[in-house]
Amino acid sequence: MIRANSIAIVGATGLVGNTFLDLLESGHFLDSKIHLIASKKSAGKNISFRNADHTVTALEDFDFSQVQLAFFSAGSEVAKQYAPRAVQKGCFVVDNSSCFRRDENIPLIIPEVNSKSLLNYGIPGIVANPNCSTIQMLVALKPLHDLFTIKRIDVTTFQAVSGTGKLAQEELELQINQGKERKKTSSNIYDKQIAFNVLPHCDDFQENSYTFEEMKMVWETQKILDSNIEVAATCVRVPVLNGHSESIHIETKELINIDIAKESLGKAKGINLLDGEGAGSYITALEADGKDSVYVSRVRMDIWNKNRLNLWVVADNLRKGAALNSIQIAEILFN
Repeated sequence: MIRANSIAIVGATGLVGNTFLDLLESGHFLDSKIHLIASKKSAGKNISFRNADHTVTALEDFDFSQVQLAFFSAGSEVAKQYAPRAVQKGCFVVDNSSCFRRDENIPLIIPEVNSKSLLNYGIPGIVANPNCSTIQMLVALKPLHDLFTIKRIDVTTFQAVSGTGKLAQEELELQINQGKERKKTSSNIYDKQIAFNVLPHCDDFQENSYTFEEMKMVWETQKILDSNIEVAATCVRVPVLNGHSESIHIETKELINIDIAKESLGKAKGINLLDGEGAGSYITALEADGKDSVYVSRVRMDIWNKNRLNLWVVADNLRKGAALNSIQIAEILFN
């Protein structure tokens, strides 16, 4: 295993960047030097990290030959331009954007699901981090697919505004306050008001009337888990600051044994299974905020068909849905 003595966080001042710093502060790559990289407008900013002040460097000015590992969380256009440059300097890149996810030559990895895809992958190189909604869904479904072979997934997501960024969180809080004061709300980040509302609209609409976010879940599931699985997704933005929730319905080839299904989920790495009845039998996005696990609850058989199962899946989209999954990818190859 190769050592990552120096690590760059590209997009260090954003929500995901802050989450990277939180995770690196508390238990990952503790002996590595960390470089904070962002846009020119953030260059020179001081951020307190590991009991010291760190100065943010402009991406345009950073020399990637200084680092062995870089986590990118600055969007597709930045990744497209700078990730290959980092690789040319000998750096290994884990990218959080959608830029490389459909590239056949670049692995798309969820460590609990398909880490074996990295066994023969060389360094330097690029690995893509999947979409946050795909990550939590497939962590939950991998044990069930191994047991019963999933044929079809129907999923409705309830996605927090943190998935859009800091400005979306600020807009939600502003609209809530405007509503309390009975003022007219202003919407700049989303096409419609998000406070006190739900929007069946995450990312841009495609020619087939599905949004890009919905199609990501289709493409990524087939690349990561099984190319034969049919996926139908409806992605909904909800007035929650952080944490994505998903209502998932699966259909399998094999008859489902609910007890075996729950036993497998309870033993699976990365999953926290809740069972029982009442309010204590499920978890909400608010409760999952700041946690690393994928929470699975309300596991129940379909009323009409023994090849179908319903479950409720919740996770912190900034942690397991982004920064933590990226770090776990890197930890497969580096120490």
